[in-house]
Order: sequence, then C-alpha cells, then structure tokens
Amino acid sequence: MSATYLIICLIISIALVVLFCTKVKMNPAIALILGSLLLGVLTKVPLNDVTAADGTVTNGLITVINNGFGNMMGSIGFPIGLGIILGQFVSDTGGATVIADKLVSLFPEKYAMYAVGFAGFILSIPVFFDVTFVILIPIGVALMKKLNKGIGYIVGAISIGAGIAHTLVPPTPNPLVAPEYFGFDLGIMIAAGLLFGIPMMLISVTIHGLLMKKGLWNAETDENGNGLNVDELELPEKLPSFGVSLLPIIIPIILILLNTIVGAVSDTTPAWIAFLGQKTTSMLCGTLVAMIIAMKTMGLKKAEDSAARSLHSAGMVFLITGAGGSFSAVITAAGVSDAIKNLVSGISGNTALILFIAWFLGMAFRQITGSGTVASLTTFAIMQSVTAAIACHPVFLALACLDGALFGATVNDSGFWIVSNMAGLNFSGGLKTYTLGQAIASVVGIILIIVVGCISCLF
Repeated sequence: MSATYLIICLIISIALVVLFCTKVKMNPAIALILGSLLLGVLTKVPLNDVTAADGTVTNGLITVINNGFGNMMGSIGFPIGLGIILGQFVSDTGGATVIADKLVSLFPEKYAMYAVGFAGFILSIPVFFDVTFVILIPIGVALMKKLNKGIGYIVGAISIGAGIAHTLVPPTPNPLVAPEYFGFDLGIMIAAGLLFGIPMMLISVTIHGLLMKKGLWNAETDENGNGLNVDELELPEKLPSFGVSLLPIIIPIILILLNTIVGAVSDTTPAWIAFLGQKTTSMLCGTLVAMIIAMKTMGLKKAEDSAARSLHSAGMVFLITGAGGSFSAVITAAGVSDAIKNLVSGISGNTALILFIAWFLGMAFRQITGSGTVASLTTFAIMQSVTAAIACHPVFLALACLDGALFGATVNDSGFWIVSNMAGLNFSGGLKTYTLGQAIASVVGIILIIVVGCISCLF
C-alpha cells in the first residue's frame, strides 16, 4: 500500500473518532477503539491471527488492539491510579487548601495574580483541574475584593497556572504517558514540565493581566453573578501543616528525579535508587504518605471513602489511556508509522517545523474534540514515529504535542463550562479567561519549546 493511501486511512479514522466524540457525544474510549477498528480494516490488517507455514504468527486486528491496550496499562496503569488516589487524599484532607493559602500569603499583594497562578500550578500537579479551581476561587475572590480588581484577572491566572501543570507535569495522566510513546525517562518529563511550565505561567499571566488592564474585561457583559457559593469548603477539623501537605507531592518527584540524575552522572545506578525511582514505586510511596496523613486528619473511615471516590475518576482515565495505546498499536501494525516517518524524512533536519507540526496537531484536535486527553493521545500516536527524525531530545516532541493540547477550547470543553459556571461568567467571560488564558500559555509554550529545542541541537 502506498504511503498516501495509508495517511488518508489515518485521516478518515481520526475523523471518525472526532465525529463520534463531538456529534454523537460518544465516550472517547469507545470512539478510539472504533477508530482503531476502522483503520485496521481500511489498511487490511488481518482480522484474525494468521500463522505462516514457518510458524510465524501475524497478529490479527483484535489481538493488536488488545495488546496495545494491555501494554499501555501494564506500563502506566498503576502510576495513573495511584496518582488519582494521591490527588484525592491531598484535596480531601484540606492539604490542597493549606498549600494554596500558604503560597498566596508568601507573595506581596501587588503580585497577587502570580501568587494565584503559581498556587494553581502547584496544586494541579497532583489534583484535577476542576478541584484546583474550586479550592482557589474563594481565595481569588477575597484577593479580588482586597485589590479592587475584576474577577477576570483571578480566573485567568488560575486557568493558566492549573492548565499548564495539568498538561505538562506528571503524575497527571497525559505527561505521565508521554515517555511511553517517545522512549525517554519519566524524570526527564518531570524536569522539562517544571522548567518550561513555570516560565510559561509567569509570562502568560503577565500578558493576560496586561490585556485585562487595557480594558478587555467588562463586568456588565462578562459576568452573570450566578457563580457557585464556594465561600465555605468542607474541610476536616484538623488540617495538616504546609510541609506535611506538600510531602505526598514532592516525594514521588524527588524519587523519580533522583533516579534520573544518578543514572545520568553515574555508570551504575544503585539498585535501591532504581527501585524507588520507578514510576509505580515512587507513586506508591507518595500515595502511602498521603493515606497516612488522611487517616490522621480524617480518620480511617473517611480516608477509605476518599480513596473509593477517586476510583470513579480513575476508571474513565484508564479506559481512555488504554484505548489510546490501542490506536497507536494499530497505527504501527498497519504501517502508517513508517508512512509518516517517510513523509517527514525530507524535513528531518528542520526541528522547528516538526515541533510546530506536533503542536498544531495537538491544538487542532483540542479545538475539534474539546478533550485535552484525546488531543494528546491522538497526537502522540501520530508523532511517535518521527522521534528518530528529529535532531533534539524527544522530550521536546512530547512537550510540543502536550502544549498544543493545552490551547483552550470553548463549548465542547468541559473545563470551559466548569470555570464559567463556578465563577459566574457569561460565555464572553469564559472566553476571555479560560480559553484566552490557556491559548496564550500554549503559544508562549511552543515558542519556548522551539527556541530551546533548536538551541539544544547545537550541543
């Protein structure tokens, strides 16, 4: 089959996934599996396992899909599940609120927007975006009244900080999965997410704040006053200290980074460092610490209930992530990966163009589907075959894919409605805060990624 035909088949399959997600409102996991089946049929992957005369077995379509799902879950399932449980504990114990209050208090009032953005960034490393938003909105509203600023400043800063960390920094699912696609150490992903994410947050909050100051915000047309009453959060009577609250977050990061650093500077990594630095072990350590804190602050029964609640979110994340692995496996089995590799061979020396293509695909899929997860996984599956064709480290390719998926969407994005409804914003208000804030962050991000990625090629 020609490369052109294979690429057309991929486009048709992706279009089917998009159609099912946007028009039919189908679960993304089911849509990805159906897209995998269609791609396999169009590219004539055998429907069933085929055994040649010499005993060689060619996997059939369902076997490829199952193996893709299983390989992805076998590698990343436990870390994702443990990360979700950890985040739930940090939230339910009040640790996230303690962290937010402390971080905001450390900044002078004139830097309040940066304080809120940074707090959103830190909190969204372990917990989901919507939880971070609920925690920070009461703090933000209080600051807004104190500084006599419009709510658009606060909502924009939270959306930027939380969105960047949720997109770029493990253990949230998308950046946690990225090293599996592009073949590099998880510690590198954590370091890159932090090193790029913090400057992205600072620059983006500055730009968004300047736009607000120039008159972008109009309270009469952008606010509806129907936001949720989030002045009082249900918190345990006994709250952990700031240092204790941070422990579950920093322990996995330290263990993974320690393993990466030791491996980079030494020929032999001690067995205990390698063991503790594995993503499953490190996430387990963080989760155990979070559980101990939860048991001491909430009691055993409430801690168990907290862990059980987290599993409701975990199930859907597992399915979508595994289905993304299936889609990627079919792309490889069908020969589409080789076709993509051959297609970009002519621009293999143009690192900037390849990184831009990865970002553009992530951005396009986010706008079409509204889902950062679907956008990231689809872009990973397409771009993983180009890893060898790019002169810089593959982490830059992963960052470009993820950063594209950060670009804020609107009506088809659940995050847009969460922010708008909780903050009491009209459509225009959500557009000027959530969508615009994350769009600015995404553009700032790809500029930094391309510049640094191209510079790294010189060394």
